[in-house]
Amino acid sequence: MRRPLSFLFLPWLLGFLCTVHCSHAQTCRLRPKQVVHLGTGPQVPLSDGSSGTATSSTSLQPSQTSSASSSASAIPSITPFNYGTDIIRGVNLGGWFVLEPWITPSIFESTNNTDIIDEYTFGQMLDEDYALDVLQNHWATWITEDDFIAIKAAGLNHVRMQVGYWSIPITSADTKYNTSVAPYVPGAWPYLVRALGWARTHGVHVILDLHGAPGSQNGYDNSGRRGDADWAQGTNVNRTLDIIGFIATQIGDMIDVLEVLNEPAGYQSDIGSIIADYWQDAYDVVRQAAGSSLKVMIGDAFLGVDNWDGFLTGSSAQGVLMDYHEYQVFNYNQLAFSQDDHISSSCSVLGTLQAYAAKNLFTVSGEWSNAITDCAKWLNGRGVGARWDGTWQAGQQTFGSCDGLTGNSSSFSDNYKTFLRKYWESQVAIGEAVQGWIFWTWKAENADEWSYQRGLAGGWIPQDPTDSLYPDICS
Repeated sequence: MRRPLSFLFLPWLLGFLCTVHCSHAQTCRLRPKQVVHLGTGPQVPLSDGSSGTATSSTSLQPSQTSSASSSASAIPSITPFNYGTDIIRGVNLGGWFVLEPWITPSIFESTNNTDIIDEYTFGQMLDEDYALDVLQNHWATWITEDDFIAIKAAGLNHVRMQVGYWSIPITSADTKYNTSVAPYVPGAWPYLVRALGWARTHGVHVILDLHGAPGSQNGYDNSGRRGDADWAQGTNVNRTLDIIGFIATQIGDMIDVLEVLNEPAGYQSDIGSIIADYWQDAYDVVRQAAGSSLKVMIGDAFLGVDNWDGFLTGSSAQGVLMDYHEYQVFNYNQLAFSQDDHISSSCSVLGTLQAYAAKNLFTVSGEWSNAITDCAKWLNGRGVGARWDGTWQAGQQTFGSCDGLTGNSSSFSDNYKTFLRKYWESQVAIGEAVQGWIFWTWKAENADEWSYQRGLAGGWIPQDPTDSLYPDICS
């Protein structure tokens, strides 16, 4: 599976001239499409010396192609980031290369099929040509180079980018395991690579996150498929390791950190029993494929960071970061919090993460938001309501109306916006106390409390993330 970098460009070139389009029966045909021109102790601070290999071309070109030599001649450089010394301040680019119904509900509404609830069923139930056209338009427009410029201008130094296994162009030459991704629609890879070029051009570091694995690692729609979490079954784990190796080999020098799996359901016995071995194996695969410069990120697998005390520390495993996610909207007891309770609860995490990071891995608060309700449309899944207003499940506790708490921020009161600023600062304080933070997410169609972009426009997120109105909020 270890292939030299030049190997990558042959399938790209073919992809630029035509889109390889396979039916669910895996009968392939070529069809002209638009071309993406790609023009045992705490760790010591780490410095990333990689320079990247992406071009900075930014436009969709219908008749141009790329080559290995032309790409190599246009490599943007970026100042190395000193992990463990400098603070990660970043934002997730959610909903771009892995669809989430609540982030882009219009994509799902336009299908006129309520059974399409995730990216798996999107590919399964739609005409293949139509599905590909919709996705190509989405990949080309949801996040553009202007977004990277705006992210940099907002004082952020990282983006965390999500990708599903179905978008990785691994072939039978790279793995002995199954390479079929049906019914998913592949094709995002050149758009991803172009985005890495934009990031390098504009001085934004990248954490690339494998957000969806074969079989689904958590059964959430954000893994690509809502339902059962079957990642631990069959050859899925080994298949994932080969995918990680392919990513590290082919674009490892275009990214700063490779997160080897997002939110595996460690509370599920079959996944919980293997996740530590997977973290170790994935670390070894990355080191073999990309050497020591590429950082590796793991997560707490919903088990809490204390469960990972002493894991992957010391001289045998350098360059590893822990990703911690904190939301306060998916449990009834948290929804019952007052606004002050939400702030106190977020601040209470600070000490736990500080203590863990002091003697274990560099720790990043890698997903969190300004939301204090689950009111955002389809946040709990397409066709699923909210706990907050009782539309999720009958006979349960309710907390009030969703009006003025989600959707367009024009409905937000001044008092609510003031709280959103306080809440934002309380969670930033957590990340600033360890090795950094990454907000979820940069944009959403109709959930402004979740949007960094809308927070900047609305004033509850400062233009400079180091500006603080409440500097002692977690004291």
